[in-house]
Amino acid sequence: MSYEVFIGRRYLKAHKKEAFISLITVLSMAGVTLGVMALIVVIAVMSGAESDLQNRILMIQPHVTLMRYGGGFNDYRALQKEIVQTDGVVSASPFTYNQSMLRSAAGISGAVVKGIDPQTAGLKIKDLDQTVLDPNRPEASPSGSAPTHPPIILGRELAKNLKVQLGDKVYVIASQGKGVSLTHLPRMKPFKVVGFFETGLYEYDQTFAFMHLKEAQHLTGLGDAIDGIEIRLREVFKAQAFALELGARLGFPFWARDWTRANRNIFLSLKQQKVVMFVILSLIVMVAAFSITSSLIMMVIEKTKDIAILKSMGATNRSIRKIFILNGMSIGLIGTVLGMALGFALCTLLQHYNFIDLPGDVYYFTTLPVKLEGLDALFISAAALAICFLATLYPAHRASRLDPVEGIRLG
Repeated sequence: MSYEVFIGRRYLKAHKKEAFISLITVLSMAGVTLGVMALIVVIAVMSGAESDLQNRILMIQPHVTLMRYGGGFNDYRALQKEIVQTDGVVSASPFTYNQSMLRSAAGISGAVVKGIDPQTAGLKIKDLDQTVLDPNRPEASPSGSAPTHPPIILGRELAKNLKVQLGDKVYVIASQGKGVSLTHLPRMKPFKVVGFFETGLYEYDQTFAFMHLKEAQHLTGLGDAIDGIEIRLREVFKAQAFALELGARLGFPFWARDWTRANRNIFLSLKQQKVVMFVILSLIVMVAAFSITSSLIMMVIEKTKDIAILKSMGATNRSIRKIFILNGMSIGLIGTVLGMALGFALCTLLQHYNFIDLPGDVYYFTTLPVKLEGLDALFISAAALAICFLATLYPAHRASRLDPVEGIRLG
């Protein structure tokens, strides 16, 4: 152990006449602990919110969407087969979508009606049985007869607005072709509610409805045409590169968009909020750093005679600086470690116990999602230690510049 470390440890131990300095030191340590703990918990919650939102969006949205300028297209089967055979692709499924009105016996609501192929759609929504959309699927009854009306699946919130239950009838009012004119009048057709889905995203659950692709094509008068192809990949974070490559390979009039681009504003907003919260909560650590500076300045004043004697015995300016920097960094290190430990403990509690319930129609989640990433924890601890290090520089420099003769006289 070097003598700088030995002396620094002695200076950290409080004597009776230095009780006030010791109190400031403890408060500084507590401030660093509180700041680091708050940063750990808040950043973990925001990372969890981003991850939770991403998972919920990918339940219902494809990784890549391929569409055509000018509207739908007919000859899609060869293209679909080509995409499926591409390396990294899990599925490629045709779809149609249409802004429609849904009417039940008790209510009416607007909706986005999406036509999908149950065999290839690959929706990741929990407890959603897509096979019930097959219009030729027999009813679960002894007679085994085909359903009277074609099937439709509604979002949970949409079903609440329409006040319908399983087996109820809803009328879908959709325009045929693009737009409404004398030749493209809206068409109304009854469907039977065979299921509900719930993503946890209020906007999706109150807006979307699914039906079989053939039924959607017939309802909107598209014939054999589709609006696009939904593609799912093995690695979701390679979707942007895949979309760019697919769009360049197919060329005009096709274009491809990945899920990150489709939801760019949402994730950009979350990242910006994360940065802002980091900056704001870092102010807690900065206030604690000012306390470290104050305690070190008071320690330098208290130890003026000791510093003068050390310099008279041959201690260099660098050694004096090192003593007080080690003192300040010890306070910062202990506070950071305690803050990390308390932050990890609180994150663990939030993961296992639902202390806070949030309204689902306001937030994307009903409980606080927590996801503590190692890189975030490392960055927070490094930032806290860097702030504490900067707080030690001025007192350490003042101590190193002390004149030994003047110090002994004042001491």
